[in-house]
Amino acid sequence: MIGWMRLGAALTLAAAAYLVFLPLQLLSMKSGRFDENRFRSLLHSVNVAVLGIRVQRIGTLSTMRPLLIASNHVSWTDISVLGSMVDASFVAKSEVAGWPVIGWLSSLQRCVYVDRGRRRKAGDQAGEIASRLTAQQAIILFAEGSTGDGNRMLPFKTTLFGAAAKAVAEGTADTVYIQPVAIAYTRLHGMPMGRQHRPLAAWIGDQDLLPHARALLLEGGIDVEVHFGEPVAFRAGARRKGVAAEVENRVAAMFAAALANPRLSRASPESAVFCRQKAVEAAR
Repeated sequence: MIGWMRLGAALTLAAAAYLVFLPLQLLSMKSGRFDENRFRSLLHSVNVAVLGIRVQRIGTLSTMRPLLIASNHVSWTDISVLGSMVDASFVAKSEVAGWPVIGWLSSLQRCVYVDRGRRRKAGDQAGEIASRLTAQQAIILFAEGSTGDGNRMLPFKTTLFGAAAKAVAEGTADTVYIQPVAIAYTRLHGMPMGRQHRPLAAWIGDQDLLPHARALLLEGGIDVEVHFGEPVAFRAGARRKGVAAEVENRVAAMFAAALANPRLSRASPESAVFCRQKAVEAAR
């Protein structure tokens, strides 16, 4: 019952917020008279609130530019989690453009869409990312190329790290900074998830989007930690695969630390209900 009440309230809030903020965002993008980043961040914040996700930031986004942000990837919700806190554009697979809601938000975020299945286009795609970087935009790359199960990371794909190499090789930047970021979903209704429950937040493989979104709306009360590490400098003479491996190791270390020692967040009425339910089940 509580879950369905949450679902109704969440959808009502989302509808009201989108009716207000979406037209303002579109107007700001077309006219340039308003700060489009403000409305874009508000829309992502609405998504996070509606889904019942509590975001904990550890560290800060680097002020150095050009900046490529290399993150692990757990779920489609990562887009709104990061979008609610940083002013940056995403590198996203081409299919994202057709997703309901997330596709709209990705376009509003001025995403760079890539087709990872067409390796011959990798150079052109890296070139577009490089041009964004040298225009002083921060770019977010989900370096695994796909989503994991929330318990472990997939190996980083290094192809699009070539954008940093391209920007340096063409002389449009002396240094490109690559900042490692780790996203870890750590608690459910205030209690550590553990290996069994982390896949609740994860969106794995070809799982349908809408059923997963509904499950999150019904559940709520998920904590996510976002860890910002120290940037790695990519300069002339650096090797793409070597730098990518260093960034991957830093992301993996932050991710593992977050899962091993999840941070406490403020208690909520939902967490109290969840704890009472667990206590009753344990007493039976």
